Amino acid sequence: MSEICWMSAIDLINAFRNKKLSPVEVTMYQLDRIEKINPKLNAFVTLVPELALASARESEKRYQKGKAEVLDGVPVAIKDNTFTKGIKTTDGSKLYESYIPDRDAVLVERLKEAGAAILGKTNLPEFGLVGITDNMVFGKTVNPWNTGRTCGGSSGGSAAAVAAGLCPIAQGNDGGGSIRIPSSFCGLFGLKPTFGRVPYYPHFPGWETLNHEGPITRTVEDAALMLDVMAGPSSYDQTTLPRYPGKFLLDMRGDVKGLRIAYSSDLGGGFPVDKEVLEITRKAAFAFADLGCRVEEVKPGWINMETAFITTELSETLTANERDVDKYKSIAFPPYLPFMEFAVGFTNCDMVRIQFDRYTLCEQTARFFEKYDLLLTPTTSVAAFEAGDKGPLGPAKIDDKDGTPSAWVCFTYPFNFTGQPAASIPCGFNSEGLPVGLQIVGRRFEEALVLRASAAFEKAHPWRQRTPTI
Repeated sequence: MSEICWMSAIDLINAFRNKKLSPVEVTMYQLDRIEKINPKLNAFVTLVPELALASARESEKRYQKGKAEVLDGVPVAIKDNTFTKGIKTTDGSKLYESYIPDRDAVLVERLKEAGAAILGKTNLPEFGLVGITDNMVFGKTVNPWNTGRTCGGSSGGSAAAVAAGLCPIAQGNDGGGSIRIPSSFCGLFGLKPTFGRVPYYPHFPGWETLNHEGPITRTVEDAALMLDVMAGPSSYDQTTLPRYPGKFLLDMRGDVKGLRIAYSSDLGGGFPVDKEVLEITRKAAFAFADLGCRVEEVKPGWINMETAFITTELSETLTANERDVDKYKSIAFPPYLPFMEFAVGFTNCDMVRIQFDRYTLCEQTARFFEKYDLLLTPTTSVAAFEAGDKGPLGPAKIDDKDGTPSAWVCFTYPFNFTGQPAASIPCGFNSEGLPVGLQIVGRRFEEALVLRASAAFEKAHPWRQRTPTI
């Protein structure tokens, strides 16, 4: 793991402090690797090498003076729907293909203040609407483990970049699984924190009640460090939580003995799941028994929020772009058009009913977590599927059964409605050599426990030593 492209952020920081590497050296190395590898993946869609190198030079000066910030000199990628001052930010849509924000998102400000060197922006599906990464501005992004497969989405460019060693850490956001899905498909650790833990301001309109900002990394420690930097209240974002009283990087440490853990193969909803995914995730879940946890398999049988999820994301997207609907129809990502026509028929009652159902789901999960400390599930119902041009938006079949368009992400979107922290950890590979992810869900505000459980699994079943051969 000595090669720079596979070093973690914490590895790099230690090397900078010990003067074994310099921030400028690492940034130049990563930019050179991006130039060679990115054309095969299309993970980065906008690069800012001058900005990255200028930041690295400032970091180098701080290390020389012994006054380095917490992420000084660490290269980072930012998703292309996250506002970056002076850097093109398209949201994957031709409606915004020339848009340049005049200020940074709060989380970007914090990453900069911590000394991170922003390399550029990463690809996503238009408006972040689906679990693949493809759009009419930049085209598709593929999976480093198999370039014929999708990297997932919507933070697919960020995940592909980290998985391919183009950067050690990346920012993503998650309105229905968009951090966890690509982390699962690309063999990475991805954390959706508690809703409001990281500010979501300023942003393109949409995803107001579902979006969570978080890290995508190769190690659990890196995610905790990144979350420590990005988290905290903002007066500009009324949904943000009070400051976390500790440090995630410290509070994630310790064993997991005595934890009450539930594993569910389908959340009790009868969702189809690929047989290999089930086998791998069940084995990983019950491996927590070897770490001193009590593990049992359950079927919660909660209210099904699939229709609520589709209705919410489509209604918000349509309303956000209602002034440009006629223009949009001629430039939209083609698979979206039938869904947009469908969204026109939603009513006020549909939207209010979602809030009633959300209340029910939150009540059901609260009762569940009175008995269990953590819930484990497959992150997705399948491993990475074909990365076709302009789709497909999901697998044609799951376990030889026809599925709805969002059946394969049935494990992720419920916890956007409840706002609970949820992570995806690498837990094995299927017979095609594709990564499989295990989802770890905790109670609201308990990211530290999710991180601790993830780190315990990582230590017992390390995943960093296996990297794609791209």
